[in-house]
Amino acid sequence: MAPGPSRWSRLRRSLLSLLLTLGLVLAAPVAAALALSAADLPSRPPVEHVLDGADVLSRAGKAEIERQLQAFSAERVDARLITLNRLDYGLDLNSLASQLLERWSADPPPGTSPDPLLLLLIDTQTRATAIVAQPPLDRQLPSELLQSTASTTMAQPLRSGDRYRQAGVETLQRLATVLQGGEDPGEPVVEEAAAVVSNIPTHEETTSSNAFTWVIVLLVVGTVVPMLTWWVFSR
Repeated sequence: MAPGPSRWSRLRRSLLSLLLTLGLVLAAPVAAALALSAADLPSRPPVEHVLDGADVLSRAGKAEIERQLQAFSAERVDARLITLNRLDYGLDLNSLASQLLERWSADPPPGTSPDPLLLLLIDTQTRATAIVAQPPLDRQLPSELLQSTASTTMAQPLRSGDRYRQAGVETLQRLATVLQGGEDPGEPVVEEAAAVVSNIPTHEETTSSNAFTWVIVLLVVGTVVPMLTWWVFSR
């Protein structure tokens, strides 16, 4: 005997519930694997200064930013740019940056005197940005400057179109200017979209206009005049 409609409905619901449970079980390890913490990054600063973990930079863009970062060595600064897709639960970008500073500055190779670290981080999932400097570099690049640069110079190109290369290049240009003794160029100017000129009147213009009155007058004239004409000639 074939199962009735109600039995088929129960079977479908059971299968959907089973598939959903399996999907959640399988997705959890994948999400955990994608999440990132300081322990997932190299224990020491790598040779490359750009760690594009999120794979958002083109080859040319990555090479350009790499050259800019390497140029900071002339100011005795070890500058790094890191992009990532996802942070561990409960970890924010500034916390990760602080952990990296501690991790990468601990136990330097014997006989070396590493330059202070300057880290630029981008979370591509949330478009969050952070810039941190290791002492004594923080005297040349105070926290107010780093916060302003991260939240404007670095973040605006991401919010307006995922322009990761522009975010990195302009951020490094601003910081390099200050490190070289120049005046801070300041936050980028946000261009407001020009208002679109329209021939359609606004509600206020329509309300203040007497066009409606003229329409009523013309309707009355168009109705009354023919009636008067007919009445005169019909007598």
